[in-house]
Amino acid sequence: MSTQAPTFTQPLQSVVALEGSAATFEAQVSGSPVPEVSWFRDGQVLSAAALPGIQISFSDSRAVLRIPAVTAAHSGRFSVRATNGAGQATSTAELLVTAETAPPSFLQRLQSSTVRQGSQVRLDVRVTGIPTPVVKFFREGAEIQSSADFRILQEGDLYTLLIAEAFPEDSGTYSATATNSSGRATSTAELQVQGEEAVPAKKTKTVISTAQISQTRQTRVEKV
Repeated sequence: MSTQAPTFTQPLQSVVALEGSAATFEAQVSGSPVPEVSWFRDGQVLSAAALPGIQISFSDSRAVLRIPAVTAAHSGRFSVRATNGAGQATSTAELLVTAETAPPSFLQRLQSSTVRQGSQVRLDVRVTGIPTPVVKFFREGAEIQSSADFRILQEGDLYTLLIAEAFPEDSGTYSATATNSSGRATSTAELQVQGEEAVPAKKTKTVISTAQISQTRQTRVEKV
């Protein structure tokens, strides 16, 4: 069995939390054999005894630390370390506990765009707010779940909807909502995906079989 040192496919993200609210750190880690996970706060090993009330879990490659009700004393630098026989990796982020609140606000809004079929598309927003807003993406009012074709990424205050390969049926109205305990903000934009241009007719006519058409449709269905 091959071995692979731990790697964080989704690192920890810093959190700004309102005093008395919940704060959650989450990371995705890969490695073979499955890594063992340890948590630290300001360099000290974390446990339920060291920080009463914390909830720590690790399953399906997802490491989670949750503090149900934060206080100013919880502020600090949190780290998660993944270790196996092939090596180790660490991800670190900050927890800032504040008594202030601020509704979500877009520092960078969605931008409308027109792209060619088959292009990769990035829809970016930058969001601020206290506590840290929850950001979701929608198309024509329906929430988009992260998948191989539609990936939702976060890096600090930058949130991205990444469409791996755009098709005309992906055209429409896209929106991003940012929500926290102080309010909600929405940004909306249009995406137009242009299909391939029709090829002028030739003297010789190419006949496409029903089997070929079915195969083409099946390929597109599998991609979606």
